[in-house]
Amino acid sequence: MSAACETDFDDWITAGFAATGPFTLLIVLLRITEHTVEPLRAAHLHVMGDETRWPEMAALLDKAGVAWSGAVFYRAGREGLVEDALARQRLAALTRRLHEDRSLVGEGEFFNRDGLRLRIEARDG
Repeated sequence: MSAACETDFDDWITAGFAATGPFTLLIVLLRITEHTVEPLRAAHLHVMGDETRWPEMAALLDKAGVAWSGAVFYRAGREGLVEDALARQRLAALTRRLHEDRSLVGEGEFFNRDGLRLRIEARDG
């Protein structure tokens, strides 16, 4: 039996695993300011069960050694689990695209340091 869900991240990861079984995530750590999001570091992770909760994920992300204030998660592919080499290739392409177009953060699952869902909103002007 899986642990209780307490954050938006917990709800999302358990629902994702329930829907598809194991899958590979592409993760990008971000620095969030009032007006921008800046990609800092990226990695991939294979999700093999629904036991991971936000405190464990945040502790893992802290090991990146950067002062991050948010993280965005993308599925590496519709096929569920992908091989490490393919995950690295897709992650490299994603990070290049994110550096060119920060609005792509809105296409992922975007959470703050507390595991709460965030949304990117376009600014006028």
